[in-house]
Amino acid sequence: MGVIASTETLLDEKAVIAAAEKALEEIAVVRREVGKVIFGQESVVERTLLAILSGGHALLVGVPGLAKTKLVTTLGTVLGLDASRVQFTPDLMPSDILGSEVMDQDETGRRSFRFVSGPIFTQLLMADEINRASPRTQSALLQAMQEYHVTVAGQRNDLPRPFHVLATQNPLEQEGTYPLPEAQLDRFLLQVDVDYPSLAAERQILLETTGTGESAVRSVMTARQLLEIQQLIRQMPVSDSVVNAILALVRSARPGQGHTETDRHVAWGPGPRAGQALMLCARARALFDGRLAPSIDDVAALAEPVLQHRMALTFAARAEGMSVRDVIGGLVKTIRAS
Repeated sequence: MGVIASTETLLDEKAVIAAAEKALEEIAVVRREVGKVIFGQESVVERTLLAILSGGHALLVGVPGLAKTKLVTTLGTVLGLDASRVQFTPDLMPSDILGSEVMDQDETGRRSFRFVSGPIFTQLLMADEINRASPRTQSALLQAMQEYHVTVAGQRNDLPRPFHVLATQNPLEQEGTYPLPEAQLDRFLLQVDVDYPSLAAERQILLETTGTGESAVRSVMTARQLLEIQQLIRQMPVSDSVVNAILALVRSARPGQGHTETDRHVAWGPGPRAGQALMLCARARALFDGRLAPSIDDVAALAEPVLQHRMALTFAARAEGMSVRDVIGGLVKTIRAS
């Protein structure tokens, strides 16, 4: 029995390694294809891909004109996903996203209601400037992002799989914006901050996008392949040291857990969903880098995008000029030291 069990384990390991090698090749092709039209912003592209490969959603935060919309549409094409785009505005209604029931009448005169699906019934939904819609409309996404179905008129309507929401948000305070509620922020696996491009990248943008021709991308993956990679990531082993680092990091970010700096500066911290996000994204990052198991370095690198939208500082901390990034940076140093 021991020999049989060992043989089966060896076969499983070989199958996982073979699947990982295939996934690496597919991911490399995706990265090259995206690089044809998205110049620089390697960290942004990586983190957005990590969110998708982990099976989650991402919130892209940056000022206008930094190719957030371009990145989302490019990923939809390259990954072979059906994509929809919704421009969020203050007058947008929940039915504009979810769909609604309309009354039909057949040839006998009998009337019945028929559900007409909205743009949310897609594999990749771009929620452009999500903080411009009212809270009522923002909440229409909550059930879909967590449970992958929506309920309209008491009827459950399943969404296509895979299903991902990539939302963009302008960080500048302007009229007509509504901050996302904490419950909805928690549904985003990662918050990806989109900064200004480097000098070299901006030079390339000017040269490549102002001529008579512009590079185009092609589909290099299918939805089925993406689902297989997502399943593979969930099968990747995680060592006890990495699990302990994730637990220590997430728990130390909560006030009342015995961490002095957190108690002083943090009003409320991340819940268990942050730990789940770190587990999945750390595995995805390891695969992204060609490794079969995540390390503590992966946890440290993903601490900021996973935690920053799941924490809030106290008034005193904000008055001192502190930011959530400062707090997370201190926690990561503690984890590394231990």
